[in-house]
Amino acid sequence: MTLSAAERYVQLGLRLGRHDDGVVDAYFGPPELAAAVEAEPLAAPARLVADAEALLGDLADSWLRDQVAGLHTFARVLAGESLSFADEVHGCYGIRPVHTDEAVFATAHARLEELLPGSGPLLDRYQSWRESTLVPTGQIAPTIAAVIEEARAQTRAFAELPAGEGYALEMVSDEPWMGYNYYLGDLRGRVVINESLATSSFELLHLAIHETYPGHQAERCLKEHLLVRGQGLIEEAIVLAPTPQSLISEGIGELAPELVLQGEGADAFAAILHRAGLKLDLSFAFAIEQARLDCHWGMVNAALMLNEHGASEAEVQSYLERWGLLNAEQSGHAVRFATEPSSRTYVPVYPVGRELCRSFVDGQPERFGALLTRQLRVSDLSQ
Repeated sequence: MTLSAAERYVQLGLRLGRHDDGVVDAYFGPPELAAAVEAEPLAAPARLVADAEALLGDLADSWLRDQVAGLHTFARVLAGESLSFADEVHGCYGIRPVHTDEAVFATAHARLEELLPGSGPLLDRYQSWRESTLVPTGQIAPTIAAVIEEARAQTRAFAELPAGEGYALEMVSDEPWMGYNYYLGDLRGRVVINESLATSSFELLHLAIHETYPGHQAERCLKEHLLVRGQGLIEEAIVLAPTPQSLISEGIGELAPELVLQGEGADAFAAILHRAGLKLDLSFAFAIEQARLDCHWGMVNAALMLNEHGASEAEVQSYLERWGLLNAEQSGHAVRFATEPSSRTYVPVYPVGRELCRSFVDGQPERFGALLTRQLRVSDLSQ
C-alpha cells in the first residue's frame, strides 16, 4: 500500500520515537500506522536520515516540509553527525539561537531596582519577595486545580472549546521540568505538575495557564477537533518535540498567561489565591515578572555556554544567578534542563516562541485564537 506524505511523516516520527522517548510528545492518529512501526525491526538512524531526505524531496514548501526538516536534523544527530548547538537548534526549529548582550539584563535589573527598592543585592531582594509568595506544598494541587478551571472558562474569549474535552491533574516529583501536559487524544490531556520545586504564587498561575488553558490543552484539543477530525490532517495527530510545531506551541503557552493575567478576568485569579490564603498583589507581581522578562534570554545564553562554548555547570549556575536572578535550586534545575539530551535544544523555544507569537497576536485576541486553531508556520508569525 502506498502511503501519503502525511502518513510517511507520522511513521518517520514514530520510528525516531523508538530511539528516544522524548521525540513523540503525543500521538492520537490512526492506530494501524503506529502498530506497523511497533511490529517492524528498529530502523537504523542512517536509514531514517535517508527516509527524511526522500520525503523532503517529495514535498513542496509547506508546514509539513518544515516539520520533516526538523526530524531530518534530529535523525542526523542520532546517526552520529556532529552539529554545533546553534545549527542543531536551527535545523530542528527553524530559528537560530544567538547570545543576548548582558546590557539587556542590566536594563531589566534597573527596572527591578525601582520596583524592589532597598539595600543589599538585587538577587536577595527579588528572591526575598518571591519567597514571601511561595505556595505551601499541600496547597499546590487544590490551588492549581481552581486556577485551571477559571482559565478554562476564560478561554472562550479566544476560541470555543469542543464538547467533551477535558484533563486529569496529577502531582509528581523529581522531574527536569515544572509541569507537562501529556496529551492523550480524544480531546483529553493528562496534566502533570512537579511539586518538588518551590513554587511562588505567580509561578503557579503561569504554569497552570501555560499547560492548560488557553495554553497547551486548549491548543491540542482545538487542533484535534478542527484539523484532525474536521479536515483530516493526520499530520496534526502527532506532536513531535524537535520540530517547529513545538516552537509555536511553547510560544502559545508562554503568551497565554500574559494575556489572561492582565485582562478583565485577572481579578478572578487573584480571588482564587486569596481564598487559598496566599497573599499576592497580582498587578505588582505581573509588573515584576514583565520587568524580568528579558532576563529569560539568559537561559539561551546558558544553553550556548554549556553546549557550544564548553563552560562548566558551576560557571553557568553562577551566570544564571547573577543575570537571571535565580537562586541555587533554580539555577541547578535550569542547568539540568539545558544539559538533558531530551531537552537541551528545547531551551530557546520558550523565549523565541513567546516573542514570535506576541508579535503575531499584536494585542488582538482573535489572532491568538488563530494560533490555537490554525496550522501556522514559523514564517507566518514573522510576517
